[in-house]
Amino acid sequence: MKYIAVIEDDIPIGDMLEEILKKEGYGVMRAYSGTEALLLLAQKQPDLVLLDLMLPGLSGEEVLPKLDGLPVIVVSAKAGVDDKVNLLLDGAADYITKPFETRELLARITVQLRKQSAVVKDAVLEYDGLCLDTAAHQVTADGMSVRLTKTEFAILKLLMQNPSQVITKSRMLDLISQDTPDCMESSLKVHVSNLRRKLREIKDRDYIEAVWGIGFKMREM
Repeated sequence: MKYIAVIEDDIPIGDMLEEILKKEGYGVMRAYSGTEALLLLAQKQPDLVLLDLMLPGLSGEEVLPKLDGLPVIVVSAKAGVDDKVNLLLDGAADYITKPFETRELLARITVQLRKQSAVVKDAVLEYDGLCLDTAAHQVTADGMSVRLTKTEFAILKLLMQNPSQVITKSRMLDLISQDTPDCMESSLKVHVSNLRRKLREIKDRDYIEAVWGIGFKMREM
């Protein structure tokens, strides 16, 4: 079940939102002030936040920067273009003006949750028993942990993101430079060799194929 935090001091509006969301199968968390919202979200993180701006205590504008990493839809009576632009630039995922149509709000919620699911899905790469979690920086093979260096992890992530493509050595160095700037062309072959050996020790198979004179790719199983 997806949970949505409703941060709204107007009780009738909050009750209406809670009823609508529960009918759609969402779990609902309630907070009636900015300060209460931060206490609530420190205990349990929702999947999405509906945030009013004119709150007692901390205002919605003050709460928003503290919700980094959460999709936030601002629900406010402020209809000015400058208000919307500033809040979107400050981290809001979307903005809907009161009064609003229920169907439009639900559609905007669906879009944001869909985006969030896509991000989570992209964070975990899988290839024939290999699992690479980009967020946790972990690699497992059939559930067994594989300890990799920062450079080895960057190489494997790149190859798993493009499993059917041959990645040239120069292209690989360019693409992994942000994650591991210390890797040079002279040491790339050694890093790939060590990576292949570590995966082979766990699974007794060679996951990475060297394409002579060009680069590397994931071996077709």
